[in-house]
Amino acid sequence: MNKPWIRRSLAGALGAIAVAGSLVGCAGSRDRMPEGADAGAWQARMVERVGHKLDLNAMQKQKLQALAQALQAQRQALRAGQDPRAEFRALFADYKLDQAAAERLLAQKLEAMRSGGPAVIAATADFFDHLDAAQQQKVRAFMERGRRWGRHA
Repeated sequence: MNKPWIRRSLAGALGAIAVAGSLVGCAGSRDRMPEGADAGAWQARMVERVGHKLDLNAMQKQKLQALAQALQAQRQALRAGQDPRAEFRALFADYKLDQAAAERLLAQKLEAMRSGGPAVIAATADFFDHLDAAQQQKVRAFMERGRRWGRHA
């Protein structure tokens, strides 16, 4: 059963999440949220840093905050209260790959993407569409470089 619309939808959702994740995480690896950190404080810091890099007005910062919240909700849904690395390592714990568990893990992650992806895409579009041309160009240039915005960006 070939359903190209599912593949296209997932590809679009993954692309939007990648763009949105890049925007939220643009401050550099030293600013990644450590495990157990206060997500609200970290999110506010990232919104402030991205806001400064893009010179956002108050309305644009609200759009970015909504995007950050949608991304956080998606991240929590993908993690499903578990350690993703431990889940992945468990697939290789035996002498053979646990294919049934791998398929269950894939199905779980795809369902999380299907259910939360549209909200992330909508929040990404709402934020990006409210940027002016110069701000949009900064975002495009950042994505073109393929690395995080650091001090020298």
